[in-house]
Amino acid sequence: MSTTPAAHTASASPLYPPIEPYRSGHLAVDALHTLYWEECGNPQGVPVLFLHGGPGAGLSKAHRQFFDPAYYRIVLFDQRGAGQSTPLGETRDNTTAHLVADIERLRELMGIERWLVFGGSWGSTLALAYGQAHPQRCTGFVLRGIFLCTPPELDWFLNGMRWFFPEAHAELVAPIPPEERGDLLGAYTKRMFGADPAEGLQAARTWSRYEGSCLHLLPHPEVAEEFGSDAVALGVGRLEAHYYRNQAFLGDDQLIRGVDRIRHLPAAIIQGRYDVVCPPLSAWRLHQAWPEASFQMVEDAGHAAFEPGIAAALVAATDRFKRSGAL
Repeated sequence: MSTTPAAHTASASPLYPPIEPYRSGHLAVDALHTLYWEECGNPQGVPVLFLHGGPGAGLSKAHRQFFDPAYYRIVLFDQRGAGQSTPLGETRDNTTAHLVADIERLRELMGIERWLVFGGSWGSTLALAYGQAHPQRCTGFVLRGIFLCTPPELDWFLNGMRWFFPEAHAELVAPIPPEERGDLLGAYTKRMFGADPAEGLQAARTWSRYEGSCLHLLPHPEVAEEFGSDAVALGVGRLEAHYYRNQAFLGDDQLIRGVDRIRHLPAAIIQGRYDVVCPPLSAWRLHQAWPEASFQMVEDAGHAAFEPGIAAALVAATDRFKRSGAL
C-alpha cells in the first residue's frame, strides 16, 4: 500500500521545512539490485530510518520533513525495484526477507547501532517485519496506516474498495474481460508479467492509478495522475502485484503473532479513520496485540501521509520521541 509521492498539505503545514541530503549514494546489495539511499538532518543526530510505502512507491523529498533536522540523522532509501533503485519494477530476488536484509546492510554501511523505525502503509508492514527480525537494532517505531498483508486486506484492496470508490474500481475492472474479473490479481499479474511490455506497462498504470485515486479523504486527482506516470506505476503496479500474490512472503498473521518480540519498545500507531486503502481494523488489531503502543485515530483523514491531520500526528510522534525517548 502506497504513500502519495508528493506532499499536498494546507498552507500551515505541520511538516518541518524542506531539506536536502548531506550525503547520498548507491548500495549494490547483490548482482541484480542496487539501492539508492540518502542521509539528511544532523550527521551526529539520533538515527531514524524512513520506510516508504508500496511496495514500490519510492521516496519523495517531502518524506524528509517528518523529522526535526537539528535532532535526527534521517536515513531514507528506495527499496528494491522502487524509485531511484535499479532495476525499476524488478521482482526477481525481491521478497520481504530480502528487504529486511537490505535494511541491515544499510545500517552497517552507516555505522548505526540502533535506530527509530518510521513506516506507513507498506512501510508499516516492513517496519514490523524488520523489527521482529532485529528487535535489538530498534529504539522504537512510528507506524501509520497499518497494513498486515493478510488475505482479508488483499481482498478488500482488490474488491472491497469499490463500495467507497466505485468509479475508480470500474476503471480498474474495465480492461479485464468479464470471465477474468473474479480474480483481478491473477488477471493483472498475467498482464504485468506477460510477454507484451506495452500491455504490461498499461496494466501497471491502471493498477497504480486505482490506488492513487483512493488515498485521500478529499479528492486529489493530480495524485492519481502522478501514480499513473511510468516512473511510479512500474514500481507500484509490478511490486504490489508481486508481493500480494505471495502475501508478502509472510506466514499466517505473522506480524500480529510476532508482536511480543518488540512490545517492550516504544511505539506510536497512527491511523486515518476514513482510510479506505488500509482500513482501521488492522491498526486496531495491532493495538489490541500491542496495548503498550500509543494509538491515535485521526478523525478527519484517509490514507495519505500528507493529509494535514495525519502529518501533524506523525510529526508530533517524532517530536515526542525527541523530547522523552518514548512515544
